Amino acid sequence: QVQLVESGGGLVQAGGSLRLSCSASGRTFRFDAMGWFRQAPGKEREFVAAITWNSGRTNYLDSVKGRFTISRDNAKNTVYLQMNSLKPEDTAVYYCARDRSGSLSGRVHMDYDYWGQGTQVTVSS
Repeated sequence: QVQLVESGGGLVQAGGSLRLSCSASGRTFRFDAMGWFRQAPGKEREFVAAITWNSGRTNYLDSVKGRFTISRDNAKNTVYLQMNSLKPEDTAVYYCARDRSGSLSGRVHMDYDYWGQGTQVTVSS
C-alpha cells in the first residue's frame, strides 16, 4: 500500500513560482518512478512530468518544459515539482502518482496506480 499526499499549492500571480511536494509512505517509494499530473474543471487529467527512481531520467509535458522541474529526495520520501513562470493556464488541481511501469509515460490509467488527493494551484492574471 502506498499513500501519497501533495502540498504546496496556492494562489499566485502570473509569472510567480510555487514548489509542490508529494510525501509518500509505504514500502517501495525508494524504487518507484513518480509522476505529476494536473486536472482543470471540465478537462481530463493531463500528464505534467515524471522522474525515475534514481533521478536518472525525466519527462515533461511540452508546455511546461523550461518552466517546471521535477525532482526527488528519496531519503525524505518526497517528490517535488518546482513551477516557475506560472501562467493562468497552469491553474488546476495537481496530483502525484506512482508509475508502476517505470516508463515515465503519460498514460494515466495504464501506468499509474497510486494517487494523492491533489493540491490546488491557481494562477491569476
